[in-house]
Amino acid sequence: MTVTRERTAVSARPAPARRAPRSAAAFPMHVAMLAWAVVTALPLLWAVVSSFKTDNEILNEPWSLPASPQFDNWSRAWTEASIGRYFLNSVIVVGGALLLTMLLGSLVAYALARYEFRGNRLIYYTFVAAMFFPVFLALVPLFFVVQQLGLLGTYPGLILVYAAYAVPFTVFFLHAFFRTLPGEVAEAAFIDGCSHNGVFFRVMLPMARPGLVAVGIFNFLGLWNQYLLPLVLNPDPDRYVLAQGLAALSVSQGYRSDWSGLFAGLTIAMLPVLIAYVAFQRHIRAGMTAGAVK
Repeated sequence: MTVTRERTAVSARPAPARRAPRSAAAFPMHVAMLAWAVVTALPLLWAVVSSFKTDNEILNEPWSLPASPQFDNWSRAWTEASIGRYFLNSVIVVGGALLLTMLLGSLVAYALARYEFRGNRLIYYTFVAAMFFPVFLALVPLFFVVQQLGLLGTYPGLILVYAAYAVPFTVFFLHAFFRTLPGEVAEAAFIDGCSHNGVFFRVMLPMARPGLVAVGIFNFLGLWNQYLLPLVLNPDPDRYVLAQGLAALSVSQGYRSDWSGLFAGLTIAMLPVLIAYVAFQRHIRAGMTAGAVK
């Protein structure tokens, strides 16, 4: 009789609610991501397509494909609009700043992550706090400092300022990454007679390659699109970087109604960023996930 009552009670219990399929639960998220991708990618695609149109097609048929691709728009933007010179200036400044940033940032991050000394936490949190300091608040004193050093409107001046701007984020990113690396490898290298410099450059730095690639791409994207710093510290038109050149181009080409040349210049400026992200997106994900868990 007791067994029968227990069976009756069990059968009387309501069946657990069936969970919705995982695909159905994720459907709204997929729709939101798709909408965000369309909103982000559509202006880029429209600018690229417009760079192959004539001015008449851009104004009268903005959403149509070009009847005949106008490749001379690109050559005109590269030569007559000085996009080629601006592009070269950006390569020099961003390349030099990126090398300096990665060298200094990796050295500081490694020292703070692997060595315990008095003031370690204070130095680290100073770099973290520098990430949240608004750049525009430092523009006036930065301008006078660079001017007093005689570096206003020069490549070295921009490179040093760019590096100082990017080092805090580099230290913050690589600090967490270096802490995840096994210390036994460094200890074995020390036992074999390797110096501190040798351990860093020959052992730890190659092991941190995913993190270096990830933070290098982030720094490249940020420095390549930098506009506020060169606007204040680079008044020489012959040394304009791409962001300054595009701003000047939008004014001059607007007065001339050369919209096709303007879109061609915009596309040339976007290409390095898009190529870098597409080529290294796997390295970015690998670097972020490798440094996230110890």
